[in-house]
Amino acid sequence: MWKIAALSRSRARHLARILGVLGVCGVILLPSGGGSGFDELYQRLQLMAYDQTLHGLPPPSLRASVPPLVIVDIDELSLQREGHWPWPRERLATLLMHLQAAEVALVVFDILFAEAQHNPVDQIRAHLKDSSLQQALDGLRPQLDQERIFSEALARQPTVLGYVFRPQDQISPIGQLPSPLHTEPPLEGLRLSISPMQSYSAPLPILMQAAGSAGFFSLHPDRDGVIRRVPLLALYEGQLYPSLAVETVRQYLFLEQLRLYTETIQGFDALRSVQLDLDVNIPTDGQGQMLVPYRGPFGHFPYVSAAHVLAGEVDPHMLAGAIVLVGTTAPGLFDLRTIPLQAAYPGVEIQANVLTAILGEAYLVQPSWAPGAQNVYFLMAGLLLALLLPSLSVVWQLALAVCVGLVIVGLNTALWIWHGLVLDSAGPLLLMAVLLVFNMGWGFFFETRTRQRLKNMFGQYVPPALVEHMSERPGQFGFAGQSRELTVLFADIRGFTQLSEQLRADALKQFLNQYFTPMTRIIFAQQGTIDKYVGDMIMAFWGAPVNDPEHAHHAIEAALEMLNETQRLSQSFIRKGWPQVRIGVGINTGLMNVGDMGSQYRRAYTVLGDAVNLASRLESASKQYGVALLVGERTHALTQSHFLWQEVDWVRVKGKQHAVRIYQPLCSIAKATPAQHAQVQQFQQFLHALRQQHWQQASTHLDTLQQTHPTNALYAHYRQRLHTLQTQPPAPDWDGCWVLSEK
Repeated sequence: MWKIAALSRSRARHLARILGVLGVCGVILLPSGGGSGFDELYQRLQLMAYDQTLHGLPPPSLRASVPPLVIVDIDELSLQREGHWPWPRERLATLLMHLQAAEVALVVFDILFAEAQHNPVDQIRAHLKDSSLQQALDGLRPQLDQERIFSEALARQPTVLGYVFRPQDQISPIGQLPSPLHTEPPLEGLRLSISPMQSYSAPLPILMQAAGSAGFFSLHPDRDGVIRRVPLLALYEGQLYPSLAVETVRQYLFLEQLRLYTETIQGFDALRSVQLDLDVNIPTDGQGQMLVPYRGPFGHFPYVSAAHVLAGEVDPHMLAGAIVLVGTTAPGLFDLRTIPLQAAYPGVEIQANVLTAILGEAYLVQPSWAPGAQNVYFLMAGLLLALLLPSLSVVWQLALAVCVGLVIVGLNTALWIWHGLVLDSAGPLLLMAVLLVFNMGWGFFFETRTRQRLKNMFGQYVPPALVEHMSERPGQFGFAGQSRELTVLFADIRGFTQLSEQLRADALKQFLNQYFTPMTRIIFAQQGTIDKYVGDMIMAFWGAPVNDPEHAHHAIEAALEMLNETQRLSQSFIRKGWPQVRIGVGINTGLMNVGDMGSQYRRAYTVLGDAVNLASRLESASKQYGVALLVGERTHALTQSHFLWQEVDWVRVKGKQHAVRIYQPLCSIAKATPAQHAQVQQFQQFLHALRQQHWQQASTHLDTLQQTHPTNALYAHYRQRLHTLQTQPPAPDWDGCWVLSEK
């Protein structure tokens, strides 16, 4: 079965790219607005990104002059001085009188006057039984009529009243609506995508008729309760009505014309903008809503307490020519809203922000092509990251994602500041984050599986320190076959067949375990890799999987330590009643094939090649020569300066035409004695005389060596060869090479 862990690094990266590209295409083609949990989360992220942008960037620059906007605030001070709300309409008439005296341009009430106030005469008359007193009070009725007093004040001062629309008909309509808007093109020919209202609460007819102008101040928060956009138009019973801000602009600029610009989407006429005049064109979304470009937190606009206005304590110059919005910030009057900049924000200041945007032509616009721009972001940034991230390290993955994210945020920021365009950053950034996390997770998963596979593959063959080193850089170590120069070692117990016959099965098992354990420890200490154990034979190699420039040197050091350890083990085994142990070792260096080899049932990390076969032949030949360690000529060439070498022979192994010189390392060069140097030189002179067929001279050298080292098996071997050559001389053109007939 195909497994991720078995993938090569390049194939894993290729698969990651394919999955990333498919993910990007899926995001672009995924329909939105389906009401799924993901869609809900995504929209919340969009809103959060918009809020953070609103926090961090300045509002759009004003392109036209804006008249003074002053908020007359029915605040806590006003309630303390003038009494609880609602105030008598006579007091509001007095407020209008003071504003008129200050020569304000327009008064806008962000307050609903839908309930009539009782005439004091009626309240007193109900408690009187004397008809003459009742008739006397009736004469005061007109003078104390609160609605009449307030309506007369409204008639004297240009005023815009407020009302609310309700999307459900929970209660019957209250009050009187203003006249609907007349639009171009006529409303009858349009299928606007504005949701129709079902009910309303409007000012009393007497007040509506006196003011003659009104706009709705209904606010519809987003699903998280935050006011980010306001409706400019409302549809009721087939007629359009203006918002409080739109009606204020119309009255302030004396505008009559209202033109609607629409585009057809799925059979409906979606609004693109509302034009009040040639110079006032307000961009909207399809439902006639406008993003509120908040100028700042609470208090950005000048506030004046209504109590100070009633007391005549306000500088008239502050109010002269201003548009005055009458509203409330008193918590008990429940006109505090949540906006992106602040949790408690007066509704009247929201209207001030909208008025500033319209009069100053400073809009935030989410254009109709915004989804297309978002898809371009998705396509360009997504494909760039999907294709490049799999090839990078974690640090560079993070750096690339941050750079691409900064480009997107920077471009959106520039469009916001210079053109007031609002493009979504949350979607592209979310996609980038998902791609980054996916590639980091994919890399972690792949690297973890690779590390585990390295540990599983090499844990029993390679020293733990090397396995840990390999697991930190798994990409540098593969399982595919390679051709490399390595050094291989074969070590075999001499006379193992006879030895095994002397021991019971359980004792033989203990014997081998106590032998293999220190041998393996020595190989591991010299950074070697255990290839296999075959009966009493150990096969190890150096230079793979971790590259080792000193592979030949480490192999010889390991062999010499193994020989010394074998002598120590022999003494221990004799004390246990076991046979003493002797080993023969063969080492060779050359070009070998190394990799994960085997069948689908069993595999192993091993080496193959002629150089490996020669090492095995050298191990076998060490028995013939009576030496414990034989080394090939390439190994000798790589380590010549580290050890005292004795050339053993020049041989042609069975099945090979090429002759090789074989050597025996006696000890490290630093520990060599003058006697050993003399011994090596004497033996080299013997070999030279032997190969020149100078039998007497060769015999003399050999006699000297055997007198000095009478137990040396190598010299005894050559004594027999010399006898054979003397009795059966070779051809005159003999080159001195000896053929090894045994494998």
